[in-house]
Amino acid sequence: MTETTSAARSAIFDRIQKANSSVQARSQVADYAAISREYQQSASKHRAAILETFAERLREYDARVHQASSMTVAEAIRIALAEHGQHSALVANAFPKEWLPDGLSWRAEADAEVDAMDKAEGAIVTCKVAIAHTGTIVLKDARKLTLLPDRLLCVVREDQVVETVPEAFARLQSLATDALTFVSGPSATADIEMTRIRGVHGPRFLDVVLV
Repeated sequence: MTETTSAARSAIFDRIQKANSSVQARSQVADYAAISREYQQSASKHRAAILETFAERLREYDARVHQASSMTVAEAIRIALAEHGQHSALVANAFPKEWLPDGLSWRAEADAEVDAMDKAEGAIVTCKVAIAHTGTIVLKDARKLTLLPDRLLCVVREDQVVETVPEAFARLQSLATDALTFVSGPSATADIEMTRIRGVHGPRFLDVVLV
C-alpha cells in the first residue's frame, strides 16, 4: 500500500467516524429526551408534612431526630452527645463553630489523621440537602467522617429539606463535579445470613438535629 493510498484510507475512516459520532450524539440526545418521566418531580405536600415525612423516614432507619431552633443548636447537640456518653468529636471543616456546645473536646477534620478518625468517638457535620421521601442527607467533602467514626451527628436546616429526589438533584447541580456522600440512616447490612448488622460500612449510630 502506497503512502498516498494509506493517507486516503485514513481520511475516509476519519470521515466515517466523525459522521457516526454525530449521528450517535444526536441519537443519545433524542433517546434521553424521549425517556418517560411519570415519577413525581416536585413537592406535593406542605412544608410541615414534608418535614414530618423526613423525620419519620429517619426514625424508620433507626436514626434519632432532635428538634432545635437556630438559637438552641448547641444545646441540642450537647444533649444528643450526652445520651451516647460522648465527650469528644471530629468536626467537619466548614461546621459553624458557634453551634458546638461548651465543654466539648473537638478537632477539625483537616487536623485529624486517619488513625485519629478511626479512634474518634464520633463526627459532627452539616448537609447540603436532605430528601424527605428517602430519609437521605447529602454531605459534601465528608467521606472519611462517614466511614471511620462510630457515630455521626448531622445538623440539617429545615430549608435544606426537599420532598423528592429530583428536587434534590436540581439543588445539587452546582456541585455535580464535587465529592458528595448520600447517607440514609446508620450503616447496616443484612448480607450475612439475612441478619441485620450495623456499622459495617460506616457509623452504627446516626443523630440528626433538625433546625
